[in-house]
Amino acid sequence: MAIFVDENTRVLVQGITGRDGLFHAGKMREYGTQVAGGVTPGKGSQTVEGFEVFDSMHEAVQRTGANTSVIFVPQRFAADAIIEAADAGIKLVVCISEGIPVIDMLRVVSYLAKKGTRLIGPNCPGVISPGKSKVGILPGQIFAPGKIGVVSRSGTLTYEIVSHITKSGLGQSTCVGVGGDPVTGSNFLDVLELFRDDAETEAVALVGEIGGSDEEEAARFIKQELGKPAVAFIAGRTAPKGKRMGHAGAIISGSSGTAEEKVETLNAAGVPVAEEPAQIATLLKERLHEA
Repeated sequence: MAIFVDENTRVLVQGITGRDGLFHAGKMREYGTQVAGGVTPGKGSQTVEGFEVFDSMHEAVQRTGANTSVIFVPQRFAADAIIEAADAGIKLVVCISEGIPVIDMLRVVSYLAKKGTRLIGPNCPGVISPGKSKVGILPGQIFAPGKIGVVSRSGTLTYEIVSHITKSGLGQSTCVGVGGDPVTGSNFLDVLELFRDDAETEAVALVGEIGGSDEEEAARFIKQELGKPAVAFIAGRTAPKGKRMGHAGAIISGSSGTAEEKVETLNAAGVPVAEEPAQIATLLKERLHEA
């Protein structure tokens, strides 16, 4: 089985008539994902490159039976787009949009908890179960079906690490980019719990970065509950304190959130941490052999 997405995933693209939305809708369809159509208010009853466009999520869900949404709308509309998807009955929302204000995301996360809707992102590359379905902007050609679960706060760094895993012959069960904003929907713990219960996932690669405490919390979960081999990589080891590096959540405050602190906590939990991305595949093979 896969987590989040599989052959039965039916996707609506919010913002499908925009440049990015239409481009990635095509890429998802090429990969084999069931893209049921898209939503752009005021542009319903159109067809763009073979995709039917609807005015609202309620109409789109009723007409297509979609269960998943991916969001490519501008930041000022993104929070409302997530809420609209949840109101329409969508159970998984993947938000690619970046720059959404923290105060808006606090409102969104609270609302989704009441609706029972899962959110991945915002400011994330999405999710893919290789050979089954991809939702987002992940480059499908670098992934291969396999037994490694990947969860990451980074986008492009994930692609490099996944490429090494694929070339090593291990492949991936599911890869999830949770996003690097201060407030996101699903976090490391949410994904690790699903990997723990997934029979196809035999080991986990965690890609973290400076800032926050998600990696430290993940280390405790891995040690106490995961029950599967895990390895990690932490980006931002040379970042100066108090300066944001790339993601809005990647900022060191005082002595908290440093790369050294995260590496030490992960090592103490029995999780080897690669010094460079290329080492991830080697560490995974070693841990699987030990298991």
